[in-house]
Amino acid sequence: MVNQTDKALAFAKLHVKGAPLVLCNAWDAGSAKAVAQGGAPAIATGSWSVAAAQGYADGQALPLDLLLQTAGQIVGAVDLPVSVDFEGGYGVEADEVGKNAARLLETGAIGLNFEDRIVGGDGLHPVADQARRIAAIRAAADAAGVPLFINARSDVFFQKDSLPHADLMEEALTRAAAYAKAGANGIFVPGLSDLNLIKSLCDAQSLPVNIMRMGGGTAIADLASAGAARISHGPGPYFAAMETLTKAAAQLYQ
Repeated sequence: MVNQTDKALAFAKLHVKGAPLVLCNAWDAGSAKAVAQGGAPAIATGSWSVAAAQGYADGQALPLDLLLQTAGQIVGAVDLPVSVDFEGGYGVEADEVGKNAARLLETGAIGLNFEDRIVGGDGLHPVADQARRIAAIRAAADAAGVPLFINARSDVFFQKDSLPHADLMEEALTRAAAYAKAGANGIFVPGLSDLNLIKSLCDAQSLPVNIMRMGGGTAIADLASAGAARISHGPGPYFAAMETLTKAAAQLYQ
């Protein structure tokens, strides 16, 4: 049986610049099994979808215990590496985030998304504060003996809709460098879609870059050519599944 460490190492190797890991985000054990049966090399959750499937809003409204329960159910349902969208770590202070990450590791998960947005507030955590929070997660993983893949999400490109994204690249690069030094394995930049800027980000720093592709969006091949190492689909698969279910129900009741 492949253990948690082996899964974590295998997951990290799937992040290749120009030949990206493509993730069809799941939200529970059933959807994870369906994605696995479709040929996925790994499973990743999306916080919006996981929360919605349980009747909660996004933004850590889903209780931590319920998130951990769902994560454990997904890990038990598939033989693939499982990465969990951990939002802001369900804490503000670094020690609290580290303790929560240790609990996530107990579910068998081998990766997490960890964002710098202030959940329930405005703006982003200062770079130094977020770096300390990432370092606490890394320390918890080291203590558990698991090479956890920390996908450091930065919402820098969601900050100022009125500004061209090019004006935010300097901050994105500053954050990527700080997060890498703190122990992050990847940088996730939802909201960034310009191929030239994606290429600039991929070329200018060392971390594998995760791009979120919504709907039809930009072609996977084009994102790969720009240097993406990971492509996720956020709540898109959940939206598509619920639309299909609604249509099927409508046909029964018309």
